[in-house]
Amino acid sequence: MPTSPEKAPAITPEVVAEHGLSSEEFRKIQKLLGREPTLTELGIFSVMWSEHCSYKSSRVHLKRLPTRSKLVVQGPGENAGIIDIGDGWACAFKIESHNHPSFIEPFQGAATGVGGILRDIFTMGARPVAVMDSLRFGPIAENGATQAVVHKNHSLLEGVVSGIAFYGNCFGVPNLGGEARFGPCYSQNPLVNAFALGLVKRDQIFYARAAGADNPVIYVGAKTGRDGIHGATMASEEFHEKSEEKRPNVQMGDPFLEKLLLEACLEAMETGAVVGIQDMGAAGLTCSTCEMGGRGGVGIEIELDRVPQRETGMSAYEIMLSESQERMLLVAEQGREAEVFRIFEKWGLDAVVVGRVTEDGRMRVLEHGKIVAEIPNGALTEEAPLYERPLARWEAPVPREMPSHIRLGEVANQTENLRRLLVAPNICCKRWIFEQYESMVRTNTLQGPGGDAGVIRVKGTARGLAMALDGNGRWCALDPRLGAMHAVAEAARNVASTGATPVAATNCLNFGNPEKPEIMWQFSQVVDGLAKACAALGTPITGGNVSFYNETMGQGIDPTPVVGVVGILEDIEHRMTFHFRGAGRSLVLLRGSEPGDLADAEAEFGSSEFAAAVLGARWGFPPALELAQEAALHKCLLAAIAEGLVESAHDCSDGGLAVALAECGFVADVGARVTLSSAGLPAEAVLFGEDASRVLLSCAQKNVERIRQLAVRYGVAADAIGESVSDKLEILLDGKPVVCAAVSELKDAWAHALERVLDVEAMTPTTV
Repeated sequence: MPTSPEKAPAITPEVVAEHGLSSEEFRKIQKLLGREPTLTELGIFSVMWSEHCSYKSSRVHLKRLPTRSKLVVQGPGENAGIIDIGDGWACAFKIESHNHPSFIEPFQGAATGVGGILRDIFTMGARPVAVMDSLRFGPIAENGATQAVVHKNHSLLEGVVSGIAFYGNCFGVPNLGGEARFGPCYSQNPLVNAFALGLVKRDQIFYARAAGADNPVIYVGAKTGRDGIHGATMASEEFHEKSEEKRPNVQMGDPFLEKLLLEACLEAMETGAVVGIQDMGAAGLTCSTCEMGGRGGVGIEIELDRVPQRETGMSAYEIMLSESQERMLLVAEQGREAEVFRIFEKWGLDAVVVGRVTEDGRMRVLEHGKIVAEIPNGALTEEAPLYERPLARWEAPVPREMPSHIRLGEVANQTENLRRLLVAPNICCKRWIFEQYESMVRTNTLQGPGGDAGVIRVKGTARGLAMALDGNGRWCALDPRLGAMHAVAEAARNVASTGATPVAATNCLNFGNPEKPEIMWQFSQVVDGLAKACAALGTPITGGNVSFYNETMGQGIDPTPVVGVVGILEDIEHRMTFHFRGAGRSLVLLRGSEPGDLADAEAEFGSSEFAAAVLGARWGFPPALELAQEAALHKCLLAAIAEGLVESAHDCSDGGLAVALAECGFVADVGARVTLSSAGLPAEAVLFGEDASRVLLSCAQKNVERIRQLAVRYGVAADAIGESVSDKLEILLDGKPVVCAAVSELKDAWAHALERVLDVEAMTPTTV
């Protein structure tokens, strides 16, 4: 890339290709401008028309998602979605990916992912009060993977977790959990999806819209450097042999500076002098300038000589495309600039007028008083390419029926199988990860990492908010539409298990190369699944992110939609925890689904964690999901919790009922004695099958009948299956013991499995 405009090379087809633009796109640029673009303009178009910024392959499909409800204040199109949570409060939340940077430079890639999503929240005027993350890595044990691959995956995991911890802990925001999963397809394509949520008064929301001719445009925050140039473009292409050379495209984060930026921005907003504000995230100064102008129907003119720079000799091209972190662009009321300057000076931050609002709807960039770029806002936003890429149905290369060499139901004692599941990377305790995160800062946390969902209080009210992230790439690979429906259902079920009503969602859609018809078919199917599930469960999508090109050397990831669901808890005194409180409680399995026949059970079992971790196989399809029954389950569960009938509630998901029973006992070292019926199914399917729409409850024995009455009212089932006991887990199937183990022994295996496979010391003494 050039160091100065004067040394800029001619715009040849090779230069166009280097910018990730096709020849057709370049011709469209020429037509929109009515002339040849300058190199700076070409760079601006390349980032704004990149997949990462323009959503050119996904916009046509995303329009099918439900985005409205009576609680939605702001849907897709802004920095974050916002919902009304009552008592004059609203919450802003969003999830985004930082996958490509985290592969190239794990620590800084993950750290700046957290920084970026936090800025999306406080740009709306909201104070961030919680973060979560959804992570995917390749295998971390040598079960079919080479030592070199495992070593690389360990390095990625440790770097990413350290980066997340560094930024969030230093900034001072609690991490309430999330998920971490492992699979072969993520070895060269790790996924780092960061979620953040903030609180804002309903009448104090800010938007990224410029307004008012001649109002000053003010640059605030960190100085601009050369880090992150073309970061958005890098995130819009596959990895190849030379991807390691793109380390300079990964931004460098400073969480302490971002904390100062947060306080200064919120204080400036309180003055009333700020008209609009946007963070400089992907595409940096370019994106914030043209998008603020575009949303407000105005233009913005800036002078690059005024932009604070930490490096000498930066060209217009470099300044416009830099993605240096901790920077914001705001529009203030003319004549009130001094109010803004005083606040940022107090916090030790740069605040400089770099331009003004115009009435012509154009982004105009000057350097040394000369125009180096002049582009209509619409050319960069509304006129960005929109592709209806071809679709081709894709079938997972696995058998649809259970392979003949696999035998189920032949092992009488399933205790060892349970133990093997509990130490599997996707199920074992992720304490080594989440204990590196600060989870209690700001004293709002009611449920931190380790539960079904994170829960915070809303100070000054009786209310709370619950939030959960979920996704299952293995299921989406087998059936993208059904897998996406499950992601919404499980996230909403986890939120409902805390006693909160699920009300809205955000999504991060991680896929391979959209230029491949089978990938676009997967994407289209996932969108249809999300749309159907969100509509059925009352959780409209308020925003999110699409991450394409998660491929290396032609090998892509399983389609991996990650869904974040937020719920409102009307009274935090009624919040629910997932673990047994003690012995002598009745155990009830609340379920919205009926067990299928043997053929269905065997086919669905091929998508389970048991099949992957214990049998080393994959076949069939995900469990059936009836969304009407899932919605009924949530209503019944919330009604039982509201009546004070339930002591604990835990979603049955990975590993099935046997794993859920074990997990419920680990916190207080409480076991269970349970009697189940096989209904003609093999023991493995009954114990470890992952049927949808099930929640394990504990309650006083006197409340069982009332829970059954509620179940009848809502059209679901409530099966009394046993009781909690002292330190022993015993499961009988058709009257015969199939699992018998001390809870303490199972807990030790589960709690330390991740540290053992990573060969690292535990972060703290043995606690859960």
